[in-house]
Amino acid sequence: MTFGQRLITLRKARKLSQGDLGKEVGTSGDIIGRYERDEVTPSVEVASRLGVSLDYLSGKTDTELDNAALGRIRGITVMPEEDRKQVFLVIDALIRDFKARKAYAQ
Repeated sequence: MTFGQRLITLRKARKLSQGDLGKEVGTSGDIIGRYERDEVTPSVEVASRLGVSLDYLSGKTDTELDNAALGRIRGITVMPEEDRKQVFLVIDALIRDFKARKAYAQ
């Protein structure tokens, strides 16, 4: 998926017009349209205002991490090692339980 395709998906998921998204990131709707058509690529500064990771936008990952999720991850990284281990144990348990529920639901 190209940057433009990811941007379209992101914008539609937020139910925004090109003009509305342009206002949010400090550009115009016409420029957003050019980004979506892959005619031009935004600067890192503009792309970072879209509220998702640059790795997702650039296609390095298919996992869309929003700023809230990234903020939580940053918070975990500054914890002492023992606290981080506890957080990851809880996360791992929740993921395991989610996968089990999903498997049994099918």
